[in-house]
Amino acid sequence: MSLELLSPTIAEDAPEGPQAAAALLDAAGEAGKKTPEELVPEELLQWALGRWRQRLAVFTAFQAEGMVLIDMAWRLDPDVRVVTIDTGRLPEETFDLIEKVRERYRLTVEIVTPDADQVAALVARGGPNLFYRSVTDRRACCRVRKVEPLRRALSGLSAWVTGQRRDQAPSRAGIGMVEVDEEHGGIFKLNPLADWSWEQVWAYIRAHDVPYHGLYDRGYTSIGCSPCTRAVRPWEDHRAGRWWWEEPGSHKECGLHLTLPVAKNGRRSLPQAAAATVSP
Repeated sequence: MSLELLSPTIAEDAPEGPQAAAALLDAAGEAGKKTPEELVPEELLQWALGRWRQRLAVFTAFQAEGMVLIDMAWRLDPDVRVVTIDTGRLPEETFDLIEKVRERYRLTVEIVTPDADQVAALVARGGPNLFYRSVTDRRACCRVRKVEPLRRALSGLSAWVTGQRRDQAPSRAGIGMVEVDEEHGGIFKLNPLADWSWEQVWAYIRAHDVPYHGLYDRGYTSIGCSPCTRAVRPWEDHRAGRWWWEEPGSHKECGLHLTLPVAKNGRRSLPQAAAATVSP
């Protein structure tokens, strides 16, 4: 299937960055072709894989959304790159699923780890479970174990794919299908499932017999590091089990997803709910 998305004047090897991204999206609209928001996830992935090839990777913590994207991308390109961050505190079920992915899809899962010296300094300062003390300490742990490894992993890439959805949290309500990740040098950030519901995610998993994280069968609905995740009660929000000791609010983000959506005019605006997640 050939997608009529981009203006012919934007070559595949065109410079990346915020201005290039804005031009790419605007050119699609001006040419009367499909914009990213009009594409279904498979179409967006096909376009992205064709454009960036090995300069694109699916980043996942092996939650349900990530497994959907791995399956979709693999069907389009069996050599798609899959990257994950081993924070050093993941539940065993996450590693079990990584092995299932390796066996099912014959993929090499690229595993990125935190800097050992940074982890040692963090633990020496606050202890191994400092994240329970305050939001500030928890964010410091997330920064060392997640945010900095992500920064290293994105080096050299032109685009990355995430499983973010708009209904996951107030801080994600304004995400776009394609964004400019200014935090990481203006590369592209794709959220193919942005407008999908929780039900759509699981319908895809059932329809394609996609392997999924074992903790879902134990009442978990959002899965991260083992000490920072618990099962949720039927009446609770899906992300209530993340950093469950903290007061509910839009601060419940680890810092991996704080980039700005691209407006039609090329400007970036941070939704009010998301602004509250940015550390001073």
